[in-house]
Amino acid sequence: MAEKEFPSTPEYEKFKKAIKEMSGIDLNSYKYQIHRRIKNLMEKIKVSSYTEYLHMLKTDKKRWEQFLNYLTINVSEFLRNPERFKILQENIIPELLQERSALRIWSAGCATGEEPYTLAIIVEEMKLSPKTLILATDIDKDALAKAREGLYEEKQLVNLSPEVIEKYFQRERDGRYRVKDVLKKRITFKRHNLLEDPFEKDFDLILCRNVVIYFSKETKDALYKRFSHSLRLNGYLMTGSTEQIFNARQFGLKMVYPFFYKKVAESS
Repeated sequence: MAEKEFPSTPEYEKFKKAIKEMSGIDLNSYKYQIHRRIKNLMEKIKVSSYTEYLHMLKTDKKRWEQFLNYLTINVSEFLRNPERFKILQENIIPELLQERSALRIWSAGCATGEEPYTLAIIVEEMKLSPKTLILATDIDKDALAKAREGLYEEKQLVNLSPEVIEKYFQRERDGRYRVKDVLKKRITFKRHNLLEDPFEKDFDLILCRNVVIYFSKETKDALYKRFSHSLRLNGYLMTGSTEQIFNARQFGLKMVYPFFYKKVAESS
């Protein structure tokens, strides 16, 4: 069934162009739902026109942050979907280590850093080579700043054991938890636009979870093809729980575990 098209107007076209200039986010690459989300947000804050809303976004930092969070869906939680990370630790990484002693890992769309820090905990617990490094990227500069700071609320650590928290976090006086340097040194944070910027190559593992959910099919396919090109042969792509790749073979990928796709050939 064909995807719906959001009814556009000259005013909305100007709005989309301005958003791309301000943030790098191309709203034309998203499905119908994201445009409805923007309209619903405007209605929620009682703004009637895109021109008025754009002015608000340019002049009110809090509204701009609200808008970006609404679009990019920055979900804050360590070890999100613990069963997936168990597969990663017990099956995927040991398999990858049969071919390489140090791994190249990319957390694409890392939001405020919970995912790459979770990966760093796994890397430390498995005592992987110091040369194993994690690239963590996102389009949102404010989210990246929070990720680099590494300061989190207690509720965000709910899936971590007390032993892991004690080992890798420092509790602050205000009750929040700060990531220790042993994890920070494993990660390189970098601003990156998945839809426009070039991808690095030769990754053993790429995680892109809950990022492409609102993208159009054409945009998703283009991204999966680029992710495949960025993986070495036998490397893995991990997707989110609602992001099954039905045409994985088209990209040289094969599902080995639920939401884990192994690169078995070059994509067409």
